[in-house]
Amino acid sequence: MARKNLLEGLMKPAAAAQPAAPRRQTGAIGAVSQSLADLKTRAMVEVPAEMIDDAGLKDRLDRDDAGLAELMDSIRDYGQQVPVMLRHSPTVEGRYEIVYGRRRVAALRALQLPIKAMLRDLDDRSLVVAQGQENAARKDLSFIEKANFARQMVDTGFDRKVICDALHVDKTVVSRMLNVTNSIPQELIEAIGAAPSAGRDRWVALAKRLGETPVASVVALARGETSDLRFQALFDALAKPKVTKGPELLTTPDGDLLAEVSLRAGRPVLNMHDKEFGDWLARHLHEIHRDYLKSRGE
Repeated sequence: MARKNLLEGLMKPAAAAQPAAPRRQTGAIGAVSQSLADLKTRAMVEVPAEMIDDAGLKDRLDRDDAGLAELMDSIRDYGQQVPVMLRHSPTVEGRYEIVYGRRRVAALRALQLPIKAMLRDLDDRSLVVAQGQENAARKDLSFIEKANFARQMVDTGFDRKVICDALHVDKTVVSRMLNVTNSIPQELIEAIGAAPSAGRDRWVALAKRLGETPVASVVALARGETSDLRFQALFDALAKPKVTKGPELLTTPDGDLLAEVSLRAGRPVLNMHDKEFGDWLARHLHEIHRDYLKSRGE
């Protein structure tokens, strides 16, 4: 009987082998696999300059030929120390687009050298956020350049949260930036340039001075060899002239000179000739002001 059972078992068709469930890689193997996956999206490559196109938003307002020449000298002496970031072109196979590092690309292109780059797979939104975050960490971008970058993000359709994340600032700061760029036309901002010495308060003051003045009538006022000089020239030109009015003489009923009243910088100035009356006036000024307010019903 035992032999019969054995023969029957051998004659039965073998059960189909079940595929083994995929193992979840953990520990050191999982970490290595994850690192390899990261390298695919963060690969370091060397790319010929002629294969790289511009992308993203404009972050600088001024040409910096002297700074570019210095960067080229540094690369000649020490090579490219810091990689740029590129992405694959979404429209042209085999080409790349700059995420950030435009000056380095320009310098290496002029030197006819390949560009060392981190290669990332980024959509348009991620590209602009990465560009903005890199800009926010740089100290050489002026207030108006960062504000102009925020304005471009708004024009491109990004919401405030994305702008905040890109520039590493809160909504209040973004609102202040956009208030300036909404008050000062882009044509005038570009005519002035980066103006690194002019911070937010000075740009706000310029916007107030500009008011509703047509931009075409003031662009020519932004004159100077540097953007700081152009800003100051326009700022001074838009200042309201200080009005100084000649003194008005106040006399007593007998014709004696009592005081002189003049207008300086839009404010009345009282120069008393009768010292005794002047002292009395100073002591009772609060009462006179109280009566003045009563006369206005306040």
